[in-house]
Amino acid sequence: MSQVMNCIVAACPNFGMWRDPGTPADSYYEVRAECVDVPKTHFRIKAGKTLSARKWQAAFSPEGYLDIGRTLSRIQHGGIHPSIRGEVWEFLLGCYDPQSTSEERDQLRKKRREKYANWKEECKQMFPLIGSGRFITAPIITEDGRAVQDPIVLLQMNPTAGAIVPTNSASTDATPAVTDKKEIEWKLTLHQIGLDVARTDRTLVFYEKQENLSKLWDILAVYAWIDKDVGYCQAMSDLCSPMIILLEDEADAFWCFERLMHRLRGNFRHTDRSVGVEAQLGHLAAITQVVDPKLHQHLETLGGGDYLFAVRMIMVLFRREFSFGDSLYLWEMMWALEYHPDLFSIYEEADSAGDAAGEAKLKPKSSRQCGKFERENMRNGGNTTEAPLPISIFLVASVLKEKSPKLLQEARGLDDVVRILNELTGNLDAKKACSGAVKLHKKYLKKAKKA
Repeated sequence: MSQVMNCIVAACPNFGMWRDPGTPADSYYEVRAECVDVPKTHFRIKAGKTLSARKWQAAFSPEGYLDIGRTLSRIQHGGIHPSIRGEVWEFLLGCYDPQSTSEERDQLRKKRREKYANWKEECKQMFPLIGSGRFITAPIITEDGRAVQDPIVLLQMNPTAGAIVPTNSASTDATPAVTDKKEIEWKLTLHQIGLDVARTDRTLVFYEKQENLSKLWDILAVYAWIDKDVGYCQAMSDLCSPMIILLEDEADAFWCFERLMHRLRGNFRHTDRSVGVEAQLGHLAAITQVVDPKLHQHLETLGGGDYLFAVRMIMVLFRREFSFGDSLYLWEMMWALEYHPDLFSIYEEADSAGDAAGEAKLKPKSSRQCGKFERENMRNGGNTTEAPLPISIFLVASVLKEKSPKLLQEARGLDDVVRILNELTGNLDAKKACSGAVKLHKKYLKKAKKA
């Protein structure tokens, strides 16, 4: 259990007009001048392949209905232009129903913004720094609910040096102890969120602004409050960060992140006996055993049969293995490939039932307007009650299979396995990786049927 948790800890805007077709996506996510070793993206905006603003607008009817099937196909072939990425992601992640009108979406957006504002105000009543433009990186409360005396909690960004420096905080001698268990648990996480925020995507110019760091902290703090089961865990900041960059309105960014957590929160759920990500690692082991039995046996011989070396790739969806631009490209292709038209209705039902971050349980239905990966799942097991495996597991398996010859030849211990996989950082091609995952998925389903 402790070994798994240690691995998890380790894991863890405005855009210009349409540019030349060969423009690298990196030009939209400016890197700080002093960060010279940041990987460059392989993703280039290509006319006729990348989903452009013009093609995106053309996919809507006059009433606002979206032809999601045609949109998915375009994304799978060439990704999304950065200038529209945020609004397209809202559909891919199930924030909106493609069969809704523009007016219905405007009403829903307004309702969600009000809901987020209410949650944020609720959090602010418990801790006034929420929404203040500042955040904390030191504990403010003990496990028995007593305020920490003289904590260094108020932070101010130095715009010149980009450093975080403390300012004075008031004495907490007269502060009454907190007795509500949920509030204590929430306040215990706030400084950890701050520590993670302070080191998330700090190579990007975007996060030189204090207001953007604070926005990320606020969203994660509010999410930790409403998700009664999981709360906040390390690595969530890596998943939330792109939403802040792509969506200017804080509430819209929150809902995009909340929808993503519908898919992934099982990885973060843990008990005294198990950690959620262990289930995904078990699936990865089973897939590798089927598609590359020699590699699986070799990893078991080295003591890596639990596949803990792959925790980071699964937890943060390859954020560390790809450049920032390529990781966004990878995510949107994954979501397009496994898109299911029931996403919106399932998430809305979960929220209405009071489960603000419930996981999706998709019902079999027509494959029309489904992603390619999801269609394959439906053809090969759409009538089963067991949820299909996510494409992310097959991405990791595909990477392992591609590196299989080197792992078999050079890996003489788990340190070698980690070293070989670390060599992937910045050198993976997102489109090639997704293509490999889809092929491996098909191969796995075929072999699993025969077994």
